[in-house]
Amino acid sequence: MLRRLSHSDIVVVAMSDLRTRRDFVKLSTAALALADAVSVSAGETDAPSGEIEVHVTAGSKRYAREAPVSWRPVAGSTDDAIVLNPRHTYQEVLGFGAAFTDAACYTFQRLDAAVREQLFHELFHPSEMGLNVCRTCIGSSDYSRNVYSFDEGEPDPDLKRFSIDHDRDYILPMLRLARQMNPDLFLLSTPWSPPGWMKSTGSMLGGTLHKRYYAPYAAYFVKFLQAYAAAGVPVNAVSVQNEVDTDQDSRMPACMWGQEYEVEFVGRHFGPQLEKNGIPTKIWIIDHNYNLWGRAICELDDADLNRYVDGVAWHGYLGTPDAMTRVHDAHPEKHAYWTEGGPDYTDPGYLTEWTKWAATYAGILHNWARCITGWNLALDENGKPNIGPFTCGGMVSIHSQTTEIARSGQYWGLAHYSRAIQRGARRFDSRGALEDGTHVAFANPDGGKAVVLTNAGASEKKARLLLAGRTAEVSLPGDSVATLTWR
Repeated sequence: MLRRLSHSDIVVVAMSDLRTRRDFVKLSTAALALADAVSVSAGETDAPSGEIEVHVTAGSKRYAREAPVSWRPVAGSTDDAIVLNPRHTYQEVLGFGAAFTDAACYTFQRLDAAVREQLFHELFHPSEMGLNVCRTCIGSSDYSRNVYSFDEGEPDPDLKRFSIDHDRDYILPMLRLARQMNPDLFLLSTPWSPPGWMKSTGSMLGGTLHKRYYAPYAAYFVKFLQAYAAAGVPVNAVSVQNEVDTDQDSRMPACMWGQEYEVEFVGRHFGPQLEKNGIPTKIWIIDHNYNLWGRAICELDDADLNRYVDGVAWHGYLGTPDAMTRVHDAHPEKHAYWTEGGPDYTDPGYLTEWTKWAATYAGILHNWARCITGWNLALDENGKPNIGPFTCGGMVSIHSQTTEIARSGQYWGLAHYSRAIQRGARRFDSRGALEDGTHVAFANPDGGKAVVLTNAGASEKKARLLLAGRTAEVSLPGDSVATLTWR
């Protein structure tokens, strides 16, 4: 008679290979997850029953509801199954969204009011896409109609000229409309550059911030947060700088921040200013690529900075998402947030690359990220307005002449997450290979569960789920994304 393996049984087999305490912790955690998966699949928790709703994007179908599948008792081999273990949980989900750049808000503003309201209902209302974690720009980004800050002109260290009037025309109205559609909208705000007079170049294009302006720049953030709140748009989080490790060759609003500069600014100026003014807005650092994971750990090692920082914002242009897990392992008390990434409108797959984006998001979520926030919510068919050098497309495209709305592959990839995964959901363990595909699983606060599957291959595949002695099988068309939900 076979004895069920315990946690200690599984751990002991590899003890001879351990070199450090961290090795032991990692092995112990993995072994516990495996032991839990074995016990859960053997039926030691409530077994699922009933039907599983299935939504698929493939070919001409867009998040289309398919025939449901049912949970059944296990029969035969389960070697090819994706083993689900709701007992072993990871990060809590904050949500999904994209960026309200100046360009995106201008593009929305050009729509007729009734069409815009209908589109915002589709994008933000909890009954539809439910986008709820979005980004705004503190001053201009590269996706703006012009270069601007909230304090233009000669040096003004007392910020007597500070004004958010630029944003009152079409940015703040779009943000208020989005929050009307989704009252739980969480906003991250990010500067691409301080005002030019604070910088080495005297311009918002490239350069670095003079240290003598650290205190005025911290006050600039405070004034921004207070002014936006007074305008009916409270901001929940800010990052210190978009992409701290590049000045983009001075071709667009940008500012280089050395590691020690961000540490000093946050720990001695920015954090204390927020605290002094009673502003609860969270601070996120880095807001740049995965390859800066070592810098993130070193910054969080600093006690003064650590005290004020909620987490790290990440972009996916360089490096791999497991960098977020490295930072989590070093500082598990801090959170990871994915805050930028978007399609290229010149890519032939712009409208159809849903499996690429869904698989990208699975990798991000498997590495502790609490949110996925894409780049521009909307641009025109030529990726405009744009004062920078890049060819990004919007999550949706709104034609500059006809105002026809097209939804990108990124939009449909994100829909498979945002429509099924609620704020407060917990990612839980899912194990097993899926040829040419990915899987990621969540438990929602209302008791429902969701699994997102991708099949990037050209041919149809079968995916088999295993949970607490029950199994369910779904067919995945070639080049497809599927969301499975049940209670």
